[in-house]
Amino acid sequence: MSWLHDMLVGFDLETTGTEPAESRIVTAALVEVKEGEPVRRREWLADPGVPIPAEATAVHGITTAHAVAEGRLAADVVAEVAAALVAYWRAGIPVVVYNAPFDLSLLAAELRRHDLPSLERQLGGGAAAVVGPVVDPLVVDRAVDKYRKGSRSLENACAVYGVRLDDAHEAGADALAAVRVALALGAKYPSEVGEPTPQALHDRQVGWHAAWASGLQEWLRKKKDPEAVVDGSWPVR
Repeated sequence: MSWLHDMLVGFDLETTGTEPAESRIVTAALVEVKEGEPVRRREWLADPGVPIPAEATAVHGITTAHAVAEGRLAADVVAEVAAALVAYWRAGIPVVVYNAPFDLSLLAAELRRHDLPSLERQLGGGAAAVVGPVVDPLVVDRAVDKYRKGSRSLENACAVYGVRLDDAHEAGADALAAVRVALALGAKYPSEVGEPTPQALHDRQVGWHAAWASGLQEWLRKKKDPEAVVDGSWPVR
């Protein structure tokens, strides 16, 4: 049976910024989804320990004052989110993350910041452990419809694949929408996406993302910056 009919988990972070190595978690959500419908939702609000820039608040609506007053210690939130993800992966449940190298790399940086075990270590394999299986609808969409013009944002992907997104940049809403986009991709492209096992699809995405990054790097070096470097690592930079 295709993974499209199995339990999936959507994961999303809202943060203090756009640089994974420096930004902090503000909100996190894990949404269990079966046949496209949410069956369990877990959400966290953290006090990130640094001011939340106005530009970030404009995106997700969380102010520094609100995070300080209502949020939990960042280290506790980071530890709980990581442990939950690891539990899903140990159970073989795919985690859907739109633009996984952002969210998972930021989580990895937070684990280091708070002197907590890495995802790989928690999975029991040390540095050699493989994080996943992950389904990244952004990577998949780029691979199966590579010449489509326009933005590849989650909002745009929802419009393309007929997914309703009522509250963009709210972590739970984005996590659920990402799963529904993944399901739509699997249904539309069965041989490339829907029929492979979650691990086989994970492995395909490693190659797809590396090829995309290589192509973008080549284009940037020709057109804009001869020294441009695009990291091809996936799902964690």
